[in-house]
Amino acid sequence: MMRKYQVRFGGRGLEVGLINKVCSDLRPYFVTDDGAETDLDLGHYERFTSVRMGRNNNFTTGRIYHSVITKERRGDYLGGTVQGIPHITDEIKQSICLAADSMDIVIVEIGGTVGDIESLPFLEAIRQFKADVGKENILYIHLTLVPYIATSGELKTKPTQHSVKELRSIGIQPDILLCRTDRYLSKEIKSKIALFCNVGEDAVITAKDVEWIYEVPLIFNKEGLDDKIMGVLNVWARAPRLDAWEELVRKLKAPEHSVTIAIVGKYTGLTESYKSLNEALCHGGIPNNCRVELVFVDSEQINADNCIEKLSHADGILVPGGFGTRGIEGKICAVNYARENRIPFFGICLGMHIAVIEFARTMAGMENANSSEFDTDTPYPVIYLMTEWYDEKTGTMQTRDTQSDKGGTMRLGAYPCRLEAGTSASDAYQSENISERHRHRYEFNNAYKERLEKEGMVISGTSPDGELVEIIEIRDHPWFLGCQFHPEFKSRPMEPHPLFKSFIEAALKQAG
Repeated sequence: MMRKYQVRFGGRGLEVGLINKVCSDLRPYFVTDDGAETDLDLGHYERFTSVRMGRNNNFTTGRIYHSVITKERRGDYLGGTVQGIPHITDEIKQSICLAADSMDIVIVEIGGTVGDIESLPFLEAIRQFKADVGKENILYIHLTLVPYIATSGELKTKPTQHSVKELRSIGIQPDILLCRTDRYLSKEIKSKIALFCNVGEDAVITAKDVEWIYEVPLIFNKEGLDDKIMGVLNVWARAPRLDAWEELVRKLKAPEHSVTIAIVGKYTGLTESYKSLNEALCHGGIPNNCRVELVFVDSEQINADNCIEKLSHADGILVPGGFGTRGIEGKICAVNYARENRIPFFGICLGMHIAVIEFARTMAGMENANSSEFDTDTPYPVIYLMTEWYDEKTGTMQTRDTQSDKGGTMRLGAYPCRLEAGTSASDAYQSENISERHRHRYEFNNAYKERLEKEGMVISGTSPDGELVEIIEIRDHPWFLGCQFHPEFKSRPMEPHPLFKSFIEAALKQAG
């Protein structure tokens, strides 16, 4: 069930449900509380609104078609021929309506580009919505491109004109145009776009490129987007209170301090893979009045000979999540450097596994210790694939079929965790019980728990029954923490995640 997000319009509260993303692509880089693996954009929606999203906020083409095929096999259509219209479009509309239960407003994003084959059923579905709910109850906002051609020194409106033409050809007249550009649009440009796209000048909104994404609400307010939306939907509101957003942007643009964080991973060629992580690190700097400079270090390029050269500039070192054996030894070198040189270290998911492996090898005398993910013949599988996991609903350990589809063997979504007092984790959270989102398959092997604790490893967070290790730390270190979950998924600019806030604070002390 989708959480409610109250937007106050005067004295009236409007419940807003958000659906993202009715589209054809699925990039599993964001995880919700209920275990849905979704598009990255859902993370931005959570960060901007503080809504807790779920699987009913994200629908892909595959999910829509799978649902229709399942219904056909089950006989729901009574043997009738299944067609794109009405069956596919009806399924899309029903999916949108899942978010509308007890909500006053539902915001829906249709991904892709107008004219793409895969998006046509979705555009047809929202075209039909005007007839279903009445024209006074629907608002179409179209995002277009207005590029600046440097060689001629002018903005080009043709891409916007043609995009709107394509949209109108399938029966959708946009009410508002968000024009993506690198500068504010002049009155003349707005008038030209309005004339050729059949909208009012006040409906042409500059969606200007900004240094920080959190400036976007301020830009839209300056352009009058909020007033226009309320006018079309015929709702009323008091003047917006943007003081918190203005203060946030001020801190981002003019911080007093700066720290450098080295992210040691194997997807450094595509830094967008770490988008949620990057944002969470940025959030951690805000309460510390600190700009967080990110340096991506390819773990395949690190070894014992060049580790100092690669990492000596860092005030903190972070090893993020991932899968597979590539770059593992480089990550182990990075963890060893952080531990021995007392550099603040943060290991997330796979990063925690790497920290346990490094500690087992160098401090606990377990030569060739490893994860069974990387070496099935390791004599010390300190990280291994469990066949039982804690089930929050029943409060017991449940057996999982490890031979089934890989996705079915993962621990996905929110799970509870109990923290030990007097640890870095409990100091950061200021709470004994927490809940965090997971996306992983391998776990800490409790068979080696006692031996590792004896050598100085601290188990600071576990599942409520104590069976699953969720957080590890190192005794007598300024800040060394690895967590099994992904805390970046719950960080917000207005509510930085406690672990990122604490990690950046430790890195700031390291920077002096």
